[in-house]
Amino acid sequence: MELLAELSRRKVLAIIRADGPDRALECVRTLVDAGITALEISLTTPGGAEAIAKARSELDPSVLIGAGTVVTAAQADEVAAARAGFVVTPAITRGAHRSVELGLPLLCGALTPTEVVGALDLGALAVKIFPAKVYGPGYLRELRAPLPNAPLIAVGGVDAATAPEYLAAGALAVGVGSPLLGDAGKGGSQSALAARAAEFLAVTGAER
Repeated sequence: MELLAELSRRKVLAIIRADGPDRALECVRTLVDAGITALEISLTTPGGAEAIAKARSELDPSVLIGAGTVVTAAQADEVAAARAGFVVTPAITRGAHRSVELGLPLLCGALTPTEVVGALDLGALAVKIFPAKVYGPGYLRELRAPLPNAPLIAVGGVDAATAPEYLAAGALAVGVGSPLLGDAGKGGSQSALAARAAEFLAVTGAER
C-alpha cells in the first residue's frame, strides 16, 4: 500500500488524543465505522503505543494506523514494536531521525521553508505543516510555489470550514484533531464523533 497515494485519496487523517488506550480504541472504532480510515494515535495518550498495537491487531490491514507526537528515539522504537504503519512528529525530532533509520514512513512536522526542506532531506515521506492555522491556507499555497513537489499535510486548527481550503491550496491531506474528536477522547459522545466524521468526509470529498 502506497501511503502517500492513500492519504491523498482518503484526505482526512484523524488525530486521536484520549485519556487512555481503551478510550483511544473506542474513538478509532467509531471513526473507522464512520468511514475515516487513516488515523494517528498520539503518544500524548497514556498507553498510546498499547492502543496502536490493539488497533493494528483488531482492524483490517486497509485501515492506516500511525503513531503521533513521536519525539524521542525510544518512542520510535516503541511504536515500531507496536506495528504502527507510519510516524508523525511535531518537528524534526530525534524520533524523526530514528523512524527514518527504522524504515518507518515519516510525516515530519515543519513550518518554514527551511524546515520543510530539512524534513525532506532527512527522508520524510511527507511534511506536516504545523501549526497550519497560524498562517492559513494562503501560506501553504505560497510554500508550494518554490516547492511544488513537496508533499504537504496541513495540521493544527484545521476544521470543517477550512479543510477544503487547505486541500485547494495544495495539501494532499489534512490532519484533524480536536475539531473532529471534540470531547470523545475524554468520555464524550461517540455518536457526535461519528457525525463530525461524516461532516469532514463530506466537505473534503474523501474516498472511503
